[in-house]
Amino acid sequence: MTPTGDNHIPVGARTRRGPLRAGERVQLTDERGKLNTITLLAGEEFHTQHGVLRHDDIIGGPEGVVIENTHGFEYQVLRPLISDYVLSMPRGATVIYPKDTGQIIHLADIFPGARVLEAGVGSGGLSIALLRAVGDHGKVFSYERRADFAEIAEANVTTFFGQRHPAFSITLGDVQEEALVDHEPGSIDRVVFDMLAPWEAVDTVATLLAPGGVWLNYVATATQLSRIHEAIRDDGRFTAAEASETMLRGWHLDGLAVRPQHRMVGHTGFLIMARRLALGQEGLELRRRIKTFQQEDMDIWTPEDETQWRAEQHGHREPTIKRAKKAVRQSKAQAQRAVESLEGAVAQENSPSDDEQPA
Repeated sequence: MTPTGDNHIPVGARTRRGPLRAGERVQLTDERGKLNTITLLAGEEFHTQHGVLRHDDIIGGPEGVVIENTHGFEYQVLRPLISDYVLSMPRGATVIYPKDTGQIIHLADIFPGARVLEAGVGSGGLSIALLRAVGDHGKVFSYERRADFAEIAEANVTTFFGQRHPAFSITLGDVQEEALVDHEPGSIDRVVFDMLAPWEAVDTVATLLAPGGVWLNYVATATQLSRIHEAIRDDGRFTAAEASETMLRGWHLDGLAVRPQHRMVGHTGFLIMARRLALGQEGLELRRRIKTFQQEDMDIWTPEDETQWRAEQHGHREPTIKRAKKAVRQSKAQAQRAVESLEGAVAQENSPSDDEQPA
């Protein structure tokens, strides 16, 4: 399904263009600003207390229309942006928020054609952003310990792009054990981790990452941030680590009433980034004007007892088995409809028009 040559159409481009098709996800915004994301299906209807909106009235029409339901209630119809899709897709694990995903793509310098190692796939939100950045000729090698999360992520990625992305692969297992078998030393351009204890994989990352390559970690708590920073510093094969967090505050706009929103997306996680040095090189010992810490303090702050690193103690909430199974079913069903929608669009493009029919 992936075109080649001069007529190559990037994966995912067809799902963002042209008339709205059955099987596509669309976002409905009503007169009060409420959003609903639905999957278009021939013959189906969208019911609310304000009336009924027929899917057939939307299918085949352009994006960006305003359409009335049976009671005259109006809806604005658009394809979801990537940020909308990630926040509305079926999920097992909590997704990384778009505000952090955007920072990850830039801070990790994800470029077209890059070979990216990802660990902690979750629901696939970050995987989608990474795949968009590396393009059809890059690679995103993802590792996930939980089979249900891997299924959800793969289905969500397929739904978003309308097909299996040629640059995407998921391996079920521990990145420390599997990645060293799957990849040659120095063959990975970028490493992005969203896992509970990334410091356990320092040696794996140092082995696989090419000189100058970027290692970026997303962690939820200051304790994790401190632990991974010290692990990177003590290893000596990386540059000095840099850490940040992103706060997103919207603004209210109404005539001359221009002010910050009362609510904002505050702390969700920390990003910490370092780069791989060339083989045989050691990181610079940065000069500091004050004594930063005592080793005894670090031992107390970051205990060796691994039972201290339980997910629930660090902001990671594991979904129930029932919820995870439901997300698996929903994501696979949406993926199947998205694939069928794209296949129908491709078949229509390739079929001869009336003008081309033989006389």
